Amino acid sequence: MHVFSMGVSKLCFLSSLAFCAFLLLLIPALQPLQHQGDLPQPRAHNKHAQAGMGVGKTQWRPGGLVVPLQAGAGKVSPWGNDNGGGSSGQATPGGTERTGNEDQKYKAAHGVTWGTDKDTLSETGLGGESLHRGGGTAADGWSRSRDPLERKDIFIAVKTTRKYHKSRLDLLFQTWVSKAKEQTFIFTDGEDPELKKRAGDNVINTNCSAAHTRQALCCKMSVEYDKFIESQRKWFCHVDDDNYVIVPSLLDLLSLYHHTQDVYLGRPSLDHPIEAAERVKSDGSVSVKFWFATGGAGFCISRGLALKMSPWASLGNFISTAEKIRLPDDCTIGYIIEALLEVKLTHVHLFHSHLENLQRLPTDTVLEQVTLSYGGFENRRNVVSVGGAFSLVEDPSRFKTVHCLLYPETDWCPRTSHH
Repeated sequence: MHVFSMGVSKLCFLSSLAFCAFLLLLIPALQPLQHQGDLPQPRAHNKHAQAGMGVGKTQWRPGGLVVPLQAGAGKVSPWGNDNGGGSSGQATPGGTERTGNEDQKYKAAHGVTWGTDKDTLSETGLGGESLHRGGGTAADGWSRSRDPLERKDIFIAVKTTRKYHKSRLDLLFQTWVSKAKEQTFIFTDGEDPELKKRAGDNVINTNCSAAHTRQALCCKMSVEYDKFIESQRKWFCHVDDDNYVIVPSLLDLLSLYHHTQDVYLGRPSLDHPIEAAERVKSDGSVSVKFWFATGGAGFCISRGLALKMSPWASLGNFISTAEKIRLPDDCTIGYIIEALLEVKLTHVHLFHSHLENLQRLPTDTVLEQVTLSYGGFENRRNVVSVGGAFSLVEDPSRFKTVHCLLYPETDWCPRTSHH
């Protein structure tokens, strides 16, 4: 009997062990299944990840363009985001896509093509020159969208002198100024009742000397700067009284940038930076090099940058700054922006002065420029090559011809037919 009891106990013990083992095996099967989407996914390996950028990649560019990045460009550019993947079209701020051909036309119309990184970001003018942009502070504004711009946002300062009121200003008022009366301000050095009747409060007598000296030029530029700051407008553009401003092109150009960022646009008259000696209180001087945009072709400055110029430009300080380097007004602008504020000039070949050979400008691009000019007494033949209803005798500057091509509905423009 005792032996039988021990046998039953062993059997129960073994059965218990077997049952426990069965339960252990069954527990994982009783747990709820995990969704496939919750499981860790393998990370895709990008063969270009360590290289920074590769063939077929794209990158955001000023003006809302997404351009292809070149192979071997090195580091990822701080100018924009690496969006990855290739694209046959160019993205625009509105979310639409511009085809390759349309994009080429867009770039050609503005005379710019964009490079691949901040250090070598370049523009190519219509003349084919390679240009460089420095200072990356405007990237934030560019990466969001183009700046919504209206004519009322622009302050166009025209520098002149009393003796040119008739010979030069009459032509401007007859042509481009007639399309931008509210945006154009005349800075002169003498009272003129007739001019006052024509332009009202937009004529400013600077009370500066009428002489074409460094001091007189800087005196006028000082007043231009102060009046712009007072105006609360977004963009300050300076031109001379022998410039024709193609206002639609100017708006298109400025719309590529944001007025709150550091933007200095213009065309140098030299092919190298200018070198100046800064006068210092101690013995000797310090040499400084910088680019400047020639005032004879015109230049534009964003309000954000203009405000930063204030310590050296406002309330007569511009004249003191010019005396420090003993250079004219346009050079002083470049000195303040490039040498003191360390913001680079953006070279734009859409601005033109009488110092260049204007006949070399391709005829089919004339109406796409921002400013034009014409030669003086020493070179009357230096004008843009554009044909129209006016002869060279009737229109020696070619401004009337250009104006009638841009605005054929103008009442004094010749009509090919009458209805």
